[in-house]
Amino acid sequence: MTCAACANRIERGLKRLDGVVEATVNLATNRARVRFDPARVSAADMAARVRDLGYEVPLQQARLSIEGMTCASCVNRVEAALRKLPGVVDVSVNLASNTGTVRYVPGAVNVAEMLRAVRGAGYEARPLEDAGDESEAARQREIRGWWNRFLLGAVLSLPLLAAMVTHSLMVQGPVADLLGNGWVQLLLATPVQFYVGWVFYRDSYFNLKNRNANMSVLVALGTTAAYFYSLAALLWPQLGIPGVYFETSALLITLVALGKYLEAVAKGRTSAAIKKLLGLQARTARVIRDGREQDVPVDAVEVGDIVIVRPGEKIPVDGVIIEGRSAVDESMLTGESLPVEKGPGDEVIGATVNTTGTFKFRATKVGKDTALAQIVRIVEEAQASKAPIQAFADRVSNYFVPAVIAIAVITFGAWYLATRDFTTALLSATAVLVIACPCALGLATPTAVMVGTGRGAENGILFRGGEHLEATGTLNAILLDKTGTITVGKPSVTDVVAEGMDEAELLRLVASAEKNSEHPLASAIVERARQEGLQLEEPSDFEAIPGHGVRATVGGRELYVGNRRLMERQGIDLAGIRDRLEALEDQGKTVMMATVDGRLAGLIAVADTIKENAPEAIAELQRMGLEVWMITGDNARTARAIARQAGIPPERVLAEVLPAEKAGKVRELQARGLKVAMVGDGINDAPALATADVGIAIGTGTDVAIEAANVTLMRGDLRGLVAAIDLSRATLAKIRQNMFWALIYNALGIPVAALGYLSPVLAGAAMALSSVSVTTNSTLLKRFDPMRRFRDRRHPQARRGGPAQVTGKRAA
Repeated sequence: MTCAACANRIERGLKRLDGVVEATVNLATNRARVRFDPARVSAADMAARVRDLGYEVPLQQARLSIEGMTCASCVNRVEAALRKLPGVVDVSVNLASNTGTVRYVPGAVNVAEMLRAVRGAGYEARPLEDAGDESEAARQREIRGWWNRFLLGAVLSLPLLAAMVTHSLMVQGPVADLLGNGWVQLLLATPVQFYVGWVFYRDSYFNLKNRNANMSVLVALGTTAAYFYSLAALLWPQLGIPGVYFETSALLITLVALGKYLEAVAKGRTSAAIKKLLGLQARTARVIRDGREQDVPVDAVEVGDIVIVRPGEKIPVDGVIIEGRSAVDESMLTGESLPVEKGPGDEVIGATVNTTGTFKFRATKVGKDTALAQIVRIVEEAQASKAPIQAFADRVSNYFVPAVIAIAVITFGAWYLATRDFTTALLSATAVLVIACPCALGLATPTAVMVGTGRGAENGILFRGGEHLEATGTLNAILLDKTGTITVGKPSVTDVVAEGMDEAELLRLVASAEKNSEHPLASAIVERARQEGLQLEEPSDFEAIPGHGVRATVGGRELYVGNRRLMERQGIDLAGIRDRLEALEDQGKTVMMATVDGRLAGLIAVADTIKENAPEAIAELQRMGLEVWMITGDNARTARAIARQAGIPPERVLAEVLPAEKAGKVRELQARGLKVAMVGDGINDAPALATADVGIAIGTGTDVAIEAANVTLMRGDLRGLVAAIDLSRATLAKIRQNMFWALIYNALGIPVAALGYLSPVLAGAAMALSSVSVTTNSTLLKRFDPMRRFRDRRHPQARRGGPAQVTGKRAA
């Protein structure tokens, strides 16, 4: 907001919402006070209205560790409880990681109220301050809890199983008689039913209290019916009930506890990536303070500290080398297998390993600002997010349990009417209740997303959320920015052609004019002038002309340096150098022309180097069925020369595109029905990255703006783009497999149980294994090999070896 009119506009906009009683906006404090009816309007509605008016509502994010969830119904219940809080804008609860992420308006609600809401829904919750430690502690508590329940249940249920076997085989003897005694069986089954099974009763109570139902309700209903049916047979033999079925209820609860234990272990494996990333962090750092070396905890390192790193040691924080040289192994963060040579002025990343020399560096980022901390945060947020495909499972889970209960009632009625046998009807209905498994459906998507995003992070591929992981797998067009994506982005001067003056003087004047420019081509010219020992002057009246070049005054002489468009705008006749100009462009070089005091003074050609593996990666993308396009500010002749060497068809080259026009080119491709990824350096291409269906930033370590895109490739190798799409497709395939298994299991299992072909014990075992199978299937993504396509195929370009010389254009 900038004035009273802004405040009035927001007030009027809020008051128009149905349910808002009063709204007052304070321009001085940038706050709004709103009285509203929460039954008719929510904080999310109000925040959306303010955004529609062109203003931002600053939101905060809270992460919670939630214990006790067992299926998708639990997730829906927790989300519903949190959404009821005034001030909550968005909620995402993840069953696989047992975490919740809440975006809220600060001041309208706080974390304590969120915790109360979750506990009121029947679950335990705590703030997730240290995500790695707290999540792991909660996971271990869950695993231990289920293991202990299973052990107790197994010890008490095995004699009941033995009694069932001896009875079936008509074994005689004192042990068989003891085990077959109904009162002994009651003594064994009761602790299993009400101690081991207490978790299901507790969960059922809170579910039914909140007018919901989940797997716990099904287990509690089925086992309770079998238990009390057997108890009635034991207490009132005159009822004529043929036998007891304590082993059914006890074994069911024990098998479900075993399944939950195996599921918790498998879910723990899906989150191994974060544990692995956190394990990379150095514990101590050697800093120079008061003139001497000191070993301090890594948390005690401050920005500006001088840190010493010796061979074999981990680099504790991010920084810039000030003394010494070494090779640094960055494979754990970027996936780059070869150590990278580092010297004074080069950046180093915390958690990477120094391999050879000793060096000193100045700390620039510590604590939560380091690259590793950012990566961990991105992975955590991605694993806590929901892929759009999860919405289907959420919708199904809302109706699943009531439908199963209805089928169980129908099964009981049908069997009883057909046979007049209460026992058969009860056992069939119980089998229907316990074989149904909403857990498998609830875990189908989040477990695959967790493993997929974690495996990506291990290979230098960062997905910012499940929706971006899913979208990457549906792409059919890739738009590659040239400079820094297809080419290395470090151009060098190859030709200097002077008209009417000495070549050295032309280079000196142009380098002086470009001295204050940050463009890579300008840097190349300045570097060449300094290599030749030329004395540069400080330019005056410097002006950058986007997409064209620069204007500056050097030593009282006015210079224009830039491309053809700039020369044409200045009315310069290029006829005398056209042949030389086109010959250089046909070689894939970027040519910049210079005028001095209105007269053409010559031209300077600059060439960049195509990345070694770019043609190989582009060829693989095309084999995967993707349209690969190149976008650049180069003129068409130069652009086609570069595309030819990179393996991109000339008809898919977008040349002479100004930076501001790139987003429009993305929209043009989308208008053709294409799902488009824009791949760039994450800095100059921000509008195009935001416009694309998936924005992909490519760079090397801290050189890339990690926050700039939906997907970040930590190293500048285009093969990482192939791996990202491959991984996304593999993850989507796992999700579809999981969904299919979960649906087909229930679609087949429930009718089979209803028809009486499964005993409740076998039904319970099948239910327990179904969710384990889904989770285990997701963990198979950990075998994903990002380089498998390249390892199995040799390309001609790879055999030829040797980089090709191509250009980098000012506007690219």
